[in-house]
Amino acid sequence: MAENTKYNQILDALQSLLEGQNLQTITVSEIAQTAGIGKGSIYYYFDSKDAILEALMEREYKKPLDTAKNLAKQTDIPPFTRMAMIFQACKNSSIEYLRQDPAPTSTSAQESAYIHQKYLNYLICELKPEFAEIIKQGIEAGEIHFDYPKELAEIVLIVITVKMGNTLVPSTPEEIAETMRALISLLEKGTGNVQGSLNFLLT
Repeated sequence: MAENTKYNQILDALQSLLEGQNLQTITVSEIAQTAGIGKGSIYYYFDSKDAILEALMEREYKKPLDTAKNLAKQTDIPPFTRMAMIFQACKNSSIEYLRQDPAPTSTSAQESAYIHQKYLNYLICELKPEFAEIIKQGIEAGEIHFDYPKELAEIVLIVITVKMGNTLVPSTPEEIAETMRALISLLEKGTGNVQGSLNFLLT
């Protein structure tokens, strides 16, 4: 229990420091001081500052990743319904991330974009196998007609995470809604579903 507490103290410390500093200026010593532990303890858990950042990402997105892994196993639920549930989990995590994101005056826009890009990359890479498995199951069941499940999973995840994150390509709510409607339309046509049948993915 104590080991887990120290691990999370380190992650909390980095998260706290990121609210007022650029990642590049934060030192391992500062992280240790903020966490209230010795610098040597940091290296017991992590090899570098980047490793701490990666672990922070993993913790922040644990919920949608767990959701995706659990849904991939629930073959009794229609594939697009499971996809919608993953969309919602991603959306909730993106909202939470943006709520915690530092104000523009506390860190540079370039720094904020860099960190958010790493978050998006992590989320896409981790969700892709589970998402592709759900699509593959839909293909095998005759509910989805598409020859490239992995590629489709990647395309959908890139659009979803980039638009919901709304930092790499800043858009108005109306523009985001239009992009999502276009994605749904492409999914319907590309997978052999009736027009309008996947609108529930937008909720």
